[in-house]
Amino acid sequence: MRPMRNRFLVVVTLLAGSALTACAATTAVRVPKGAAVSTLPGELPSWQIPNMGEAAEAYYGPDSLHLIAQVQNSKAMLGRRDHAGFLTTTFTDAGTDITLINDKGYDACSYFFPDGKHLIWTSVRDKMGTSGKLEGDWSDWQHYPQGAELYISDRQGGHVKRLTNNDYYEAEVTVSPDGKWIVFGRQIKGNMDLWIMNADGTGEHQITFTEDWQEGAPYFLPDSNTILFRAWKASEYGQRPTPMTIFTIKRDGSDLKEQTHTHEMNWAPYPTPDGKHFLYVRIEPGSNNWEVYLGEIDAGPDMKPRRLTFSNGFDGFPSISPDGRKMVWTTNRSDAKKAFMQNLRLHVMDVSSLGLGPK
Repeated sequence: MRPMRNRFLVVVTLLAGSALTACAATTAVRVPKGAAVSTLPGELPSWQIPNMGEAAEAYYGPDSLHLIAQVQNSKAMLGRRDHAGFLTTTFTDAGTDITLINDKGYDACSYFFPDGKHLIWTSVRDKMGTSGKLEGDWSDWQHYPQGAELYISDRQGGHVKRLTNNDYYEAEVTVSPDGKWIVFGRQIKGNMDLWIMNADGTGEHQITFTEDWQEGAPYFLPDSNTILFRAWKASEYGQRPTPMTIFTIKRDGSDLKEQTHTHEMNWAPYPTPDGKHFLYVRIEPGSNNWEVYLGEIDAGPDMKPRRLTFSNGFDGFPSISPDGRKMVWTTNRSDAKKAFMQNLRLHVMDVSSLGLGPK
């Protein structure tokens, strides 16, 4: 589910029929000192975040500079292949101001509150067992770590408050732009659904009720009412790749809509700040090449998405800064062997020319 981180103007030619417009007056984002700019054919300029080891699934804070992600750390429990696990960490996209938020256990997804002062994250820090290794697998929905709980803290990892306390798997947590709502995935008896709670952890309630569909990766659109998420059917899980669909739904569980209309893997969605588009990941036909695409909300089945990455291997977990100018994603493009879901690094792409910022 979660198997999966220039100083010149870029004028892009957009796909016919797209609502996007290139803006020649847009100022390109500043590249960190010492970072090598990549300009692969077909791609906008990008760079690897310096000073960071293996990491995945990064999200920008409200300043469009700091990020939060799971970063490999020797203080974490061991995971698969006896490698060091991952812990919640914040840092800038220049690879500075690196702060370890949680120093024990093994963490999954994390997110900024829009006030920039508080964080929410998933961890097994209070249910580590006795083996010293993670019991379960964050990437295998049939063996998710049971007892993974949700926590909030301040920006330094202090004042930790545990929001959930049960033997379920709770993860894939994000916060609404207005700061009032938390949405997350909860797995009960092998079935995954979406839940909502107030920002202080009270009033939790379920909003999807499906036995076959497995929902996850929920993110609020700018209206703080519409939620973008992906789901697949447990009955189709054995297919390779697993077919996945991206949906939107209202916070009260109404108005469910398909946003992708192909029976293939449509994975890892993330809404853009303009409220009209979303990033997501597809596998190129007949390959094991995962690429990032840009789709349009409510565009219908005839709309063709725009491909944003063009590197063989894994490109996934895309997200975008609140100002709409930078896309961060996880890739193994710097690994010559390109072992699947190994040696992942965070890269940033200058998407300032695409007009995805808030309106």
